[in-house]
Amino acid sequence: MIASAAWVTEGASAAKLSSSEKIEIKVDRKAAKDNSKLLWERFGNFCQIAEWHPAVRSCTEGKEDGVVYRTLSLEDGGKIKERLLSLSPSGYRYAIVESPLPVKNYEANFSVNSTNDELDIVWSASYDAADGKTDRDARAAIDSVFKSGITSIKSKLPDGLKDHVTGKADGAVKN
Repeated sequence: MIASAAWVTEGASAAKLSSSEKIEIKVDRKAAKDNSKLLWERFGNFCQIAEWHPAVRSCTEGKEDGVVYRTLSLEDGGKIKERLLSLSPSGYRYAIVESPLPVKNYEANFSVNSTNDELDIVWSASYDAADGKTDRDARAAIDSVFKSGITSIKSKLPDGLKDHVTGKADGAVKN
């Protein structure tokens, strides 16, 4: 498991910050698909974050004008409202609408993927520092959110998978 943060330059536009966390789990080829489904059922529901992220006390999911939102009530009393942008059988993409975090233009992906002999749980985001905040503040906040979330997921993996976490991550930043 590793955190990654970098600046991604998009043409001549301003820098965009990115963060990612990833767990790699080595598994038997025959078990990869079943274990991927198991992990998605355990961690992948849009509002399931309240069951595995230590900073989230509760999650309420609802629709506004046909768009799915979740509101996270945080342990420190704060609230974060997020809009679901897309959903697939192994991942979702979402954007922060309202938040006390020092970021703006935040879009993230959460996914559980399987290859021949590996399961990957990946949480990545791109964002900018909020007005009046530094890039360092924004990156530190998101890296902390991701690290505590992925660390918690790692601790909640089924016993048969915990022993197969490789501890490696590619740290790749996706544009």
